[in-house]
Amino acid sequence: MVEVEVVYAAIDRQVLLSVTVPSGTNIRAALLQSGIGQIFPELDLAGCPVGIFGKVIVDADKRSVQPGDRIEIYRPLVADPKEVRRLRAAKAAEAKARNQ
Repeated sequence: MVEVEVVYAAIDRQVLLSVTVPSGTNIRAALLQSGIGQIFPELDLAGCPVGIFGKVIVDADKRSVQPGDRIEIYRPLVADPKEVRRLRAAKAAEAKARNQ
């Protein structure tokens, strides 16, 4: 048996669950066994992006969990970070031009 953590941060709350799964369990199966799908029914556990300690796992169906893994479920980005920075820089430049 292997003990891992499953974490998810929704907009309004965060959940961290400890779960014990059989050795050799893949990441997707561990997510399903954790019960996080009952807490957040809107999650698509079969296709959502996941990672271990901040590193994205490309094929969660093939990678087995390791003792102490922290499986993180990622939400889709609301806005493109590059676009947000570009808009912020444009706004700052505009404010600077008005103050001169």
